[in-house]
Amino acid sequence: MVSDWKNFCLENGSRFRPTIDRPFFNIYLWDYFNRAVEWATGGRFQPKNFEFAVGKQPLSEPRPVLIFIVMYYVIIFGGRSLVKSCAPLKLRFISQVHNLMLTSVSFLWLVLMVEQMVPIVYRHGLYFAICNVRSWTQPMEALYYFNYMTKFVEFADTVLMVLKHRRLTFLHTYHHGATALLCYNQLVGYTTVTWLPVTLNLAVHVLMYWYYFLSASGIRVWWKAWVTRLQIVQFMVDLVFVYYVLYQKIVAAYFKNSCLPASGDCFGSLTAISAGAAILTSYLFLFISFYIEVYKRGSTSGKKKINKHN
Repeated sequence: MVSDWKNFCLENGSRFRPTIDRPFFNIYLWDYFNRAVEWATGGRFQPKNFEFAVGKQPLSEPRPVLIFIVMYYVIIFGGRSLVKSCAPLKLRFISQVHNLMLTSVSFLWLVLMVEQMVPIVYRHGLYFAICNVRSWTQPMEALYYFNYMTKFVEFADTVLMVLKHRRLTFLHTYHHGATALLCYNQLVGYTTVTWLPVTLNLAVHVLMYWYYFLSASGIRVWWKAWVTRLQIVQFMVDLVFVYYVLYQKIVAAYFKNSCLPASGDCFGSLTAISAGAAILTSYLFLFISFYIEVYKRGSTSGKKKINKHN
């Protein structure tokens, strides 16, 4: 029996050995994802045929996006006033389902993006991956859009907090609205560097929403401060690459014939890159401030402010 198992492993081990093109057990997950979505939608939707176009998909035009974000703020701040006289709701099961769903979806988007970007980075290098138009592939465009739509699902984080009578911080409310706007801005701006902030954010979200699932289940963990630390590291890494791309675009647009050192223009809208750099910079300072207030000062009042922030 043992020898049969050994022979099976020897004969089939190479079949599941990771490769550059198939980093997850030599399986092309994008194909399986397409088949699953096609089956679930009765063949009406195929991610492999998805092409983003303004006005073609839900929330692909500026006006509906801005209206949705404004509605988010109206609902949470108006709702907070309305529920003041009501008893706080526990919503334990709903919170568990919500957080488990988001940690699972974040993990799915993460592995699908990593599968697409590993061959590009390995074969062409990091500069190519963040600047060349060929890094903006059809699967990545589809995944950017799916991730963007997830940001509107995450608005439910705040709704649950309002119903539970949890305190809303500026960081939390600002971050949710700004992130939806940021993802839309990068999608319509076709910024090839987008994959790096998105994949790092998804990695943090897998851990963060798993923590909130455990917390909603009554399980305490020792590593909650590490969620914020990782968020800060995430934004620091993001800004190194985003500011590099921004510099390349500014030189290419306004100082092309100067003696300034540059590697060449990067694909994507200068407006989108500039807005992305500004929003990510604000995140970094706000998260550092939050971390100092909650974890470094160690005050009892500060610890009560710990809410979902990413």
